[in-house]
Amino acid sequence: MQHAPWMRRLLAGGLGLAVALAATLAQAQDYPNKPIRFVLPFPPGSATDLIARLVGKEMSETLGQPVVVENRPGAGGAIAAEFAARSAPDGYTVFVASNTQYAANPSLFKKLAYDPTRDFLPVTRLSTQPTALLVRPGFPAKDLAEFVAYARANPKKLSAGYGASSSQVAVARLQSLAKLDVLGVPYKGIPLAVADVLAGTVDFTFGDLGAAIAQVNGGKLRALAVTSVQRSPLTPDWPAVAEMFPGYEVVGWHAMTVPVGTPRAVIDKLNDAAQKALAKPSTVEALAKLGVTPAPMGPDELGPYIKSEVARWAEMVKEAGIQPE
Repeated sequence: MQHAPWMRRLLAGGLGLAVALAATLAQAQDYPNKPIRFVLPFPPGSATDLIARLVGKEMSETLGQPVVVENRPGAGGAIAAEFAARSAPDGYTVFVASNTQYAANPSLFKKLAYDPTRDFLPVTRLSTQPTALLVRPGFPAKDLAEFVAYARANPKKLSAGYGASSSQVAVARLQSLAKLDVLGVPYKGIPLAVADVLAGTVDFTFGDLGAAIAQVNGGKLRALAVTSVQRSPLTPDWPAVAEMFPGYEVVGWHAMTVPVGTPRAVIDKLNDAAQKALAKPSTVEALAKLGVTPAPMGPDELGPYIKSEVARWAEMVKEAGIQPE
């Protein structure tokens, strides 16, 4: 019996789909059978780098394959994001980044070579991390109220260093809510801004909580406040900016995503390994030393969360008066 041409095409198409599906399932069942690459948008030693290496080491034990970190800093993380987005969707390239690349960059840049919601599939949110308002020990203000009073009494005389979107927005929102007029000074990374506060080149910055704790405990810096809505359990004596200015919140977060097209079964294996890593007491303790709180969120929650964060950061950037570059 001869089939009509349309029937033959239909059968051929169905066969092709079945073959592709079988290949995908086989790939997922065999995954992983070689090292996994974590692509990062920040240099070694950054909070994102330390978190990725810590979680990746634990994940490698679950997955049975090494996790290799590849740092590709520059252009606000856009270089690493574009590279990861164009990589093969096979689960062997994982983009580990912060809210800067996923949520802030769409509002900070007029044009991006990647789309955080269309080019990537969500895997796991790893952690959250506030920053701290830092000044040198000799700064003429011992708390946030004194800092605001001093800044208002000296318009255009204070300088604020920032090295990432979180610190840039933190400075701009503080200016907006507290009605301050300070000079913003951009840096290629937060550690460089912190170094210049230590040197007295700039007056204040917002630094990663982990580094801030070490510097404050060492007597090199003074912390005036944290950027989370509530005080951090890691630094309960440091007030939140929101205690003085309700509505102030600038909290960073880190997440894992993969290129669009990656099989869901592969995503689930990565998420499972990440969740197990974050649940280990040793991981929780190590992250606490970095000023980071584990905040696991699976792919079904992370996707809508990233979209909501893109909208929230757009509002914050607009309110802060930051013009896209």
